[in-house]
Amino acid sequence: MADPNVVAELAPTGVLRAAINMSNFLLVTGKAPNGDPTGVSPDMALAIGARLGVPVKFIPYARPGEIADDAESGKWDIGNIGAEPQRAAVISFTAAYAEIESTYLVPAGSPIKSVTEVDQPGRRLAVTARSAYGLWLENNYKRGELVQFANAADALKAFDAGGFDAYAGLRPGLIDAQAKRPGSRILDGQFTAVQQAVGTPKNRAAAFGFLKAFIEEAKKSGMVASFIERHGTVGRLSVASPA
Repeated sequence: MADPNVVAELAPTGVLRAAINMSNFLLVTGKAPNGDPTGVSPDMALAIGARLGVPVKFIPYARPGEIADDAESGKWDIGNIGAEPQRAAVISFTAAYAEIESTYLVPAGSPIKSVTEVDQPGRRLAVTARSAYGLWLENNYKRGELVQFANAADALKAFDAGGFDAYAGLRPGLIDAQAKRPGSRILDGQFTAVQQAVGTPKNRAAAFGFLKAFIEEAKKSGMVASFIERHGTVGRLSVASPA
């Protein structure tokens, strides 16, 4: 039986309210008949709720940044999003339970051969604002010009119009984008791996300790791997290494 202090912190309303990033197509892969999201991320929330012995209510968000915006509002108890320093200011994150490679798409005829060649003076990079990999680039893309767009569709539209040397994204999503753009290439390697974690608002010490231990157990026991297999994301989503 779960520690009553943990249950009180993680489910103060008697229900575990799980904020789910609906824009991550690898972690949310469908919908249940009742409209609830399905996928690796919802499964993780359900497993946490089961361990606590409380029902789960999904709180869907269109973008991960909006989950972080609501961290201090009391609207959710756990948030399943990429762990980035900007978000960690208001959210306590576990170690990652899954990882997704992030790399670049370059246009037809581009001389760029490797990920290290993208961050160079005079080069322009298109990215979706407030995505986990976009936040990483804010901190680490130093020499070129990083141009952020409200969503992936706008970023790709600008990329297609010319004037950009690369478009940043999750490798699985870039595969579809590349297929629609003859001659474009996805660069080998990665500039980062998005760390998918579970977060809870700051100042919930008992809750955070429980979540950290639960995630490590979920990786070690094969639970995360079973979620990835169940939802058909093997080869696109990887179990993260132990903390």
